[in-house]
Amino acid sequence: MITNLWITILNMSITASYVAVMVLLARMLLRGAPKLFSYLLWSAVIIRLLLPVSFTSSFSILRLVQPEGHTGNGAMEFVPGNIGLLLQPAVDMGIGSSDSLIHNLLPAAVPAASVNKMQLLLWAGSTVWLTGVIALLLYSVVSYLRIVRRVRTATLVSGNIYESDRIVSPFVCGFVKPRIYIPTGMSAQELPYILLHEQTHIRRRDYLIKPLMFLLVIIHWFNPLMWLSYRLMGKDMEMSCDEAVIRKLGPQIRSSYSGSLLALAVHRNGLAAGSLLAFGESSVKARIKHILAYRQPSSARVAGSIVVLVLIIVGCTANPQPLQPAKTYSGYAVKQLLESRTLYIGNISKVSALVGAMPLPEGLEGAGIELATSSRPYGLTVNYRMNDKASMWNEELEALTRESLLSNSVLLFSLIDNVDIINYNLADNGITYSFTFTREEADGLAGEDVRHYAADEAGLRKLIEQLAGVNHDGQPAESGKQL
Repeated sequence: MITNLWITILNMSITASYVAVMVLLARMLLRGAPKLFSYLLWSAVIIRLLLPVSFTSSFSILRLVQPEGHTGNGAMEFVPGNIGLLLQPAVDMGIGSSDSLIHNLLPAAVPAASVNKMQLLLWAGSTVWLTGVIALLLYSVVSYLRIVRRVRTATLVSGNIYESDRIVSPFVCGFVKPRIYIPTGMSAQELPYILLHEQTHIRRRDYLIKPLMFLLVIIHWFNPLMWLSYRLMGKDMEMSCDEAVIRKLGPQIRSSYSGSLLALAVHRNGLAAGSLLAFGESSVKARIKHILAYRQPSSARVAGSIVVLVLIIVGCTANPQPLQPAKTYSGYAVKQLLESRTLYIGNISKVSALVGAMPLPEGLEGAGIELATSSRPYGLTVNYRMNDKASMWNEELEALTRESLLSNSVLLFSLIDNVDIINYNLADNGITYSFTFTREEADGLAGEDVRHYAADEAGLRKLIEQLAGVNHDGQPAESGKQL
């Protein structure tokens, strides 16, 4: 159960990482816009970290990294849920070059071994992840309780504003009834805009949003991109509050406002960080520069920023529609096969794609592949399970199955340059039926090196046509018996 949750968290984290990259790029487009728009962009990351499923739309930025296994079930599945049961574990990150690297790192299942290495790896990963979550949660709770204990003796000034001599920086604390805590001795000149800053936090419910994001980052603590997102979201949050203060009180306060921010940040002792909404909490240098350079944006820039904001949020929170199955020629997706052509049997991502694009004989279900790449002959083993349709196994069904697997093998020999032998294992309630084909047999059947046919689409179609007129004995098939 923990392992399944860990796989779900991994998929959510990968999806949120791609969304975070999109948000980082969008922030550059909104550089001259009010920081409120940059702050709102992070809602797309929060949604992806919070919800494992989403709606499907033709307008989805995630189509750029859509995994081939995405079926439109509401979740983006880069790591398959049954990865621990696959003979050759595979991950589809939506980026071809990274897939090959990951495949080489994942341990293949060894049927004779007492323990599946991939399942052991998943269990270890889930244990480390859960330990990290618990440790960070305990640290956060302790830090928050320290803040509550520190301001327990604060004196009520008015409304929800409290004053304390045990703090050095103003901040908001509380989830149900948030309060503003200010240190004693603040000047009457700086108090109005500091209070307005904290009141803006409360009005926008930042005292709930930022802790929620922090909780999600704790759950995804293993992903450094989420920590970066949390930091930048906090920076955008604070800058947008600074802008709100300047808009309301006027640009003449920018100098004194920056001075107060700097002074409070210098004297901050680190305790206020546990409140999550301390006035001088972070990015002081960037905030001061932004305050001094801030100018009221034009209406056209604001309107354009709203359009960009809506498009980015919708595009990042929507899942792409499932990929349409490629058009087939006699059951074979020719273009997809040519795209996955490879020189080496060790390229597991390409080999997996080729095997997955082959038509399944009736009554069989895929059960993973195995590769022999250490020495010649280089081999490919394709494992199948028999379902109920194959329960009546007889000589005729065996002949038809062999005929179909022979055609698939010839195509694989043409598309994988250095594979020498292809094996098929058909498991049925403890009984295994095996078929083996060699490159010499494939070349002899075609009358030449079958790799020549995979040079282009026309050649591959020609090979398929030739196979359609050959039966499992290598002789011309009778009419009606063609594949």
